[in-house]
Amino acid sequence: MSEKVFLNDQLVDAESAQISIHDVGLLHGIGLFETMRAYGGKVFRLADHLDRLFDSAKALQIHISQQRKTIIGAIEDLLIANNLSDARLRLTVTPGSLRNVNDDGTIPQSTLIITAAQMVAYPPEMYEKGMTVLISDYKQHGKDATAGHKTLNYFPRMAALQEAHQNQTGEAIWFTVTNRLAEGSISNIFLVKDNILITPPLDTPVLPGIARKVVLELARENGIEATESECIVKDLLGADEVLLTNSIMEVMPVCRVEKHAVGDEKPGPVFKKISELYRAKTQEI
Repeated sequence: MSEKVFLNDQLVDAESAQISIHDVGLLHGIGLFETMRAYGGKVFRLADHLDRLFDSAKALQIHISQQRKTIIGAIEDLLIANNLSDARLRLTVTPGSLRNVNDDGTIPQSTLIITAAQMVAYPPEMYEKGMTVLISDYKQHGKDATAGHKTLNYFPRMAALQEAHQNQTGEAIWFTVTNRLAEGSISNIFLVKDNILITPPLDTPVLPGIARKVVLELARENGIEATESECIVKDLLGADEVLLTNSIMEVMPVCRVEKHAVGDEKPGPVFKKISELYRAKTQEI
């Protein structure tokens, strides 16, 4: 069976999918994307992903012509068409053609691409032994229009992540230009100190991660003190535990920041509790 993708308004074979050479996503990196995970044929926190997508589109003035219900139906159809249950999905949307006004003055349809593939999880030993991360030389700036949004302009993130991988580490950790702890290239970050779960506030700025939101909810529902507070490098290096979150990795323990050991250099009790709660939550959809 050939792979199917959803392009604009229909399912098509992946090898025959085409977009315009005038598409602004291709020419200028203008667009948004969401990476999602399906469990048992259902996307976890789909409403939250779509809320973030449309909130970013409004903030950045990126036109999305497709309705939420159309996107939801497309995702459901795509999973069925590819016979997928546990899957990784990517939704990409751009404003469409550079020729952004039709002859009659109307705005053309935005480009919508949704792909889905069998879920390939991070290696189990990463959760057992913890990840090693690199502190990136790249910096986040609050005046960057794309900060806090999941845009197609992702080269700096990928460059930092590539550097991390070249240094035999799993993720690159970003600080702001004022040296506040921000996030990973593809993840949000949490610190644990004296059994308190701490994560940088959204106005740092950081991406409003869906897994980040779930972890904060689970902590507060289960008696784990959690706060959104500014952190600096000494907080990172002095943490008892460090956790990373995103929709694909779920909750990942960090046991080393470069050559510096985090805590006793093994996954801690807060990670184990939050991880169990998170995985239980994914089974409720």
